[in-house]
Amino acid sequence: MIITQKKPMEELMAMVGDAKTVAIVGCNSCATACHTGGEPEVAALAKALEEAGKKVVGTTIADYCCMNLGVKGKMKPLVAAKPDCVICMSCGDGVQCVAKNAPGIPTYPSNNTMYLGEAVRFGVWEEACHFCGDCVLGQTGGICPVTQCAKSLVNGPCGGTKNGKCEVNPEMDCGWERIIQRLKAQGRLDVLRCPTQMHDFNTDEATKSAKESE
Repeated sequence: MIITQKKPMEELMAMVGDAKTVAIVGCNSCATACHTGGEPEVAALAKALEEAGKKVVGTTIADYCCMNLGVKGKMKPLVAAKPDCVICMSCGDGVQCVAKNAPGIPTYPSNNTMYLGEAVRFGVWEEACHFCGDCVLGQTGGICPVTQCAKSLVNGPCGGTKNGKCEVNPEMDCGWERIIQRLKAQGRLDVLRCPTQMHDFNTDEATKSAKESE
């Protein structure tokens, strides 16, 4: 899931500025799980804004703020209320989707988007994917070297690992030690003989187009 973190209220109020009326959009997916944009958080923000002298003219919670089709229907009554601004309590993608459906109204994020991660236990998240664009999980036993190695090394461990721990953070298990042990248990250590080919962003269509337009 996309892990988000609440912005400080001071930062959010600075964005809202002189706006007198506000609409709030929550997300019933990742932000709800992170306690940054579910029903309780939407209600708490509405109360805080009212106490700060703002008028909340409408609230809604989309199933997924990143899905345009569902957001479009949720936004219609909020846009009709003509708020001075919209606050979206989701990840950055959801904020953009909400803004797209309220093009004439400033849309502000209440959260910082941190990373793609997994729930280790209730309320505790761990980064799992760095959106590198060139997934090597098939060759690393399902353990991501970019996020699980402190140096994001993709071709094996550094020389600083000691007793299976990372030299950058001695309390952290060495990501590559975990990869090696996982592959060993699977009888697949031979895959490490093939060097990982790094993603060449110069071959991306978006990069090509940008260069051609220069």
